[in-house]
Amino acid sequence: MTYRAVCFDLDGTLLDTLDDLADSMNRTLEANDLPTHPVEAYKYFVGAGMRMLAHRVLPDELKGNEELEEKLFHGARDQYAKRWAEKTKPYEGIPEMLDELTRRGIRLAILTNKPDDFAQLTVNELLPHWKFDIIQGVSDTIPPKPDPTGGEFVTREFGIPAQEFLYVGDTAIDMKTGTGAGMFTVGVLWGFRLADELLDNGAMKLISHPSELIDLLG
Repeated sequence: MTYRAVCFDLDGTLLDTLDDLADSMNRTLEANDLPTHPVEAYKYFVGAGMRMLAHRVLPDELKGNEELEEKLFHGARDQYAKRWAEKTKPYEGIPEMLDELTRRGIRLAILTNKPDDFAQLTVNELLPHWKFDIIQGVSDTIPPKPDPTGGEFVTREFGIPAQEFLYVGDTAIDMKTGTGAGMFTVGVLWGFRLADELLDNGAMKLISHPSELIDLLG
């Protein structure tokens, strides 16, 4: 198969955002007299959008308290707006991989469960040297992955059949998203989750370094 386009997840795939996300939510929890969590725990809290993050960080007895979850969601957004770039950076090998994809004329997109305003901001500021034809986060019209709407939007806008896309991500949600869109799913092992989760949820290929993605193009 010849692949003409790559659709990337963002957090845990292109950018290591974990510390800034964890710091933002922990500050919010502290402000509400709630227990905080170690940064490593956020590898399993993040990935399904900031509203779901606000649910996951709560003690079990408070989960489902809609008023509190909404308060944490807005608080974390405000905190993240202050510190989204304090520690976030591209993973090792990402710039070189994007350079080579660009050189080969592969079209690039990003589909993330980050709120769309933060998605645009982080990509434009931290990945400014590469052209992504679509940068799409969660919005009023694009619901969180693995809902198929985002993947269908990307393939429709590109005018390229789904089977000619690689979908690259680091979580079960990403593998389900790529599979649901009919793309070839690539799970990355430098992100937030482990190989078994990726394979169990539809990863067709696992890679340990960004340079390995180039090998899939032939």
